[in-house]
Amino acid sequence: MGENYITIPENKGTINISEDVIVSMVKNSLADIEGFAGLASTTGAELAEWVGIKTAPKGIKVQMIDGKLVVNVIVLIKYGANLLKTAEKIQDAVTLAVEAATGFNEAVVNVLVSGITFEK
Repeated sequence: MGENYITIPENKGTINISEDVIVSMVKNSLADIEGFAGLASTTGAELAEWVGIKTAPKGIKVQMIDGKLVVNVIVLIKYGANLLKTAEKIQDAVTLAVEAATGFNEAVVNVLVSGITFEK
């Protein structure tokens, strides 16, 4: 994914931010959220990696749509945690981290709860 950049046109030229940088910020912002169990992946991403096609990191997709930074986070929630409250905490943490680091004041963060995890 090192070749993918979010491009921001400016008066003096363009600014390019690697998607990897934004993904790292997202991962870091999730570390201390109560109820968050991990990032999920899609079958398509796993299949692509299996045949040697490099895809976005599991569970996070970053893109620019109509001049807005859009971050989709696919997560697993711990069993017993309130799904809605945990998803809202994730959304708030990711929004704050992305907006603080990139300067995008209206980043769109979509949280997709893909499943739950059980303790062994």
